[in-house]
Amino acid sequence: MGFITKNWKLLAAIAGIGIARKVWQRSHMLALPDKVVLITGGSRGLGLAIAEEFARQGAKLVLCARQEDELERARLKPLEMESDVLTIACDVTKPEDAQRAVDQATAHFGRVDILVNDAGIISAGPQQTLTREDFEESMNVMFWGIFNTTMAVLPQMKARHDGRIVNITSIGGKVSVPHLLPYSSAKFAATGFSQGLRAELARDGITVTTVAPGLLRTGSQINTTMKGSEHRTEYTLFTLLDTLPISSISAQRAARQIVTATRRGTAELLISAQAQIAARVYGAFPGTTTDILSLVNRFLPRGTGSASYQGKDCETPVTRSFLTRLGQRASHTYNEQSNTKS
Repeated sequence: MGFITKNWKLLAAIAGIGIARKVWQRSHMLALPDKVVLITGGSRGLGLAIAEEFARQGAKLVLCARQEDELERARLKPLEMESDVLTIACDVTKPEDAQRAVDQATAHFGRVDILVNDAGIISAGPQQTLTREDFEESMNVMFWGIFNTTMAVLPQMKARHDGRIVNITSIGGKVSVPHLLPYSSAKFAATGFSQGLRAELARDGITVTTVAPGLLRTGSQINTTMKGSEHRTEYTLFTLLDTLPISSISAQRAARQIVTATRRGTAELLISAQAQIAARVYGAFPGTTTDILSLVNRFLPRGTGSASYQGKDCETPVTRSFLTRLGQRASHTYNEQSNTKS
């Protein structure tokens, strides 16, 4: 109480600034009709859910992913809302592909107003089952992929002194958890890039938003890569966490939050109460949090070997049961039934 009494003017000023900032953000929310949104990893999962939400709000869409057949299936969903959709087969790990996608989008629509970097992969397994290639692939997609598309779109945004970039990172880019080392390493790198970019591009009129979701029900578990001899146990645990309502939220709900944050120009969005709690606890007690995670790791599978297995090939009676019904439904809704990478 003594601190509050002595510093009430400072605390009131800080609170006032916070309130004023929120009022300003709401009064300056970006209108989406006719805005052009380029989404990487837009053919399925969270990327497709984000595309649908932008379409609902009148935006024009450019969906990028590696596989043309996935893109064609994805294209039909926003078209049901009469949104203008362009699909481009693109591998974001290649700078020339990223540049070509931005060039084609600009030639078709005249510009790119919003870039959403969502392309991603997951390799799950204990450290001893992971290879250098697992780390390189994760970095190529989830760090260099973001870098490549961002560098491709920046010149036109700087020339207009206007634009928005949304980088989908993860709570795994704030708290590194066992058995997801390649994923967390890439997401930490992406988070640092995104946060620094926001500070540097503000003077150019470009807003960068960093999104850190927790576990989402996108159905993507069937397209994860499981490593090692205990891949079925690994997949079962991963699927339950990724599916059960107590630990995950729906992709549609997450997409609504992401689009709102994009319109407001929010600096950082943590999605799900679980993710917010994890980030705050780690921020306050990093050593204790890591010690707790080390205890959790003792109960996780201890697989050996570096063999890789796709999630859908690791199914067990549990992962096919009523417990994962929401995840199964999401995999159909968000085009995750293909066996390729987005």
